[in-house]
Amino acid sequence: MSGFKKFLMRGNLVELAVAVVVGATFSVLIQALVKDLITPLIAAITGGKEPDFSGYTFTVNGAEFKYGDFINSLLSFLIVAAVVYWLVVLPMTRFLALFETKKEATEKQCPECLSDIPLDARRCAFCTVELSTVAAADRPPA
Repeated sequence: MSGFKKFLMRGNLVELAVAVVVGATFSVLIQALVKDLITPLIAAITGGKEPDFSGYTFTVNGAEFKYGDFINSLLSFLIVAAVVYWLVVLPMTRFLALFETKKEATEKQCPECLSDIPLDARRCAFCTVELSTVAAADRPPA
């Protein structure tokens, strides 16, 4: 029983459980936003009621294919994806970009083999060329 208790109390499992709960709640929030605000807005713009394709069907050999439900689900997915992108992802990306710090370079490229090497290196670890010699050869004559 102690092994099971350790498994349940591991940090990753608790973080995963929190992520699932927050994700489910976020999903409900986004669906409510789309259903209660975005879809009526689309209906107001198009001048009609909310689009409903659920009645669209066709029959082959007595089997009824309800492709209208698929169209409704597809449109719902596209609207939700657009709302998430425009109202969550894009603003969050811009917000995080404000806090990114400019990192100083710790490596440079070898002019001979184009490998990444430390800034203070005098010889490339990959092609063994002396960097001061290459830099001097690249300088224009005086």
